[in-house]
Amino acid sequence: MNVVSNFLKRALNLLPGRNNNQQQLSPDELRTVVHDSGARIPPKRHGMLLNILDLEKATVNDILVPRNDVIGLDIDDDMDEILDQIGNSQHTLMPIYKKDLDNIIGMLHLRSMGRLLKLEHVNKAAILRETSEPYYIPESTPLHTQLFNFQNKKMRIAFVVDEFGAVQGLVTLEDILEEIVGEFTTDMADANKDITGQQDGSYLIDGGTSIREINRVLNWALDGAGAKTLNGLLTDKLQTIPDTSVGIDLDGYYAEIILTKDNVIRTVKMRASNS
Repeated sequence: MNVVSNFLKRALNLLPGRNNNQQQLSPDELRTVVHDSGARIPPKRHGMLLNILDLEKATVNDILVPRNDVIGLDIDDDMDEILDQIGNSQHTLMPIYKKDLDNIIGMLHLRSMGRLLKLEHVNKAAILRETSEPYYIPESTPLHTQLFNFQNKKMRIAFVVDEFGAVQGLVTLEDILEEIVGEFTTDMADANKDITGQQDGSYLIDGGTSIREINRVLNWALDGAGAKTLNGLLTDKLQTIPDTSVGIDLDGYYAEIILTKDNVIRTVKMRASNS
């Protein structure tokens, strides 16, 4: 925070004397300075500075990939099925677990599979020897703290656990960096696979999409103080697992539930009430 503060004060000719520690800006004051100095800082840098300051307001629980969406390898599966999953994986790191994600054995980097595939017979023991220890973090960890933790530990992925030790999902270094610089695309709404624009101005949204991501991509202001996903927000409002074709007003937004499966809202059609 001091580095960012001193950079801004130097840029705006507000840098105090060396011994004048009493004039250091608080986070809220610094945020106000950044807001008021929009014309002096290029727009992209201005947005990044605000995003950096906002990291302290969010925790890893706000941006995690839910455990139902985590792709991993069950060591109890047949070897052919494991190799097929590895061959079709779009990720460079995969968790290996036994039965479910609460029993993670280790992390497999797919680069190491190049050596294993040269062996005449690849077995589960050989795969397990290539794994590294999983990294666990509490769900209340602030994003700015976890960013430094990733840097210090030279790691890129962590499993988020609740107070009982159950795995809630995972968070990556890339997830946190995108909170600062935005999605690595030119048009987030078009590129996001979980949010699809419709001709009538509405959006088809996956129920597992986080409220934070929806607000960032669509520039909305859905209430994310409680539930973290759209499914959670809707079930909290309805106090039940709804059937399809149920509509609900969400303080300026209208949501119509399109598909419910396995007791989870899978697809929702949403629009701003004034659109």
